[in-house]
Amino acid sequence: MSIAQGLLLLGVLVLVLIGAYFVAMRVRRNQLRRTLGTFKGALHNEQERWTRVICRYGDHRLDVLRLFSVSPIPVLKLQRPDIQVLGWEPSETVPGRFPSDWVVVEIKNREQQINLAMSYGDYTGLASWVEAGPVAGMGTWRQSPSN
Repeated sequence: MSIAQGLLLLGVLVLVLIGAYFVAMRVRRNQLRRTLGTFKGALHNEQERWTRVICRYGDHRLDVLRLFSVSPIPVLKLQRPDIQVLGWEPSETVPGRFPSDWVVVEIKNREQQINLAMSYGDYTGLASWVEAGPVAGMGTWRQSPSN
C-alpha cells in the first residue's frame, strides 16, 4: 500500500467517524425532544456565554443537558425543593439571541443563581412544576431522594 492510499484511507476513516458523531448527536437530540417533560432552552454560563440546552423534568429534579453533545450526563442537576424562580424578563434584554416569544428566567438553586432562556410557554410549565412540587420536610414521601 502506498502512502497516498494510506492517507486516503485515513481521510475516509476520519470522515466516517465525524459523520457517526453527528448522527449520534442528532439521534440523542431527537430522543430527548420526544421525551415527555423536556423543553429547549439556553443556559447562561460563567463565561458570559449562552449555551443551547435541553431541560428535562423528573419527579424530584430538573436536568439540564447540552443540546449539541452525545453525552447523556446532565451539565446541571437542580433538585426540585431547592429551586426558586426569582422572575423573568423578555428576551429583548439579550438582543438578537432568541426568538421574540422567549423569556430569560432567573433561578436560584441553593447558593447558585442561574439564567435560563426558554419560550414563555415553557416558562409557565416550569413555574407550575416548581410551585406544584411537594414541600420538603412534610413527610418522608415528600422528601427528595438523596442521590
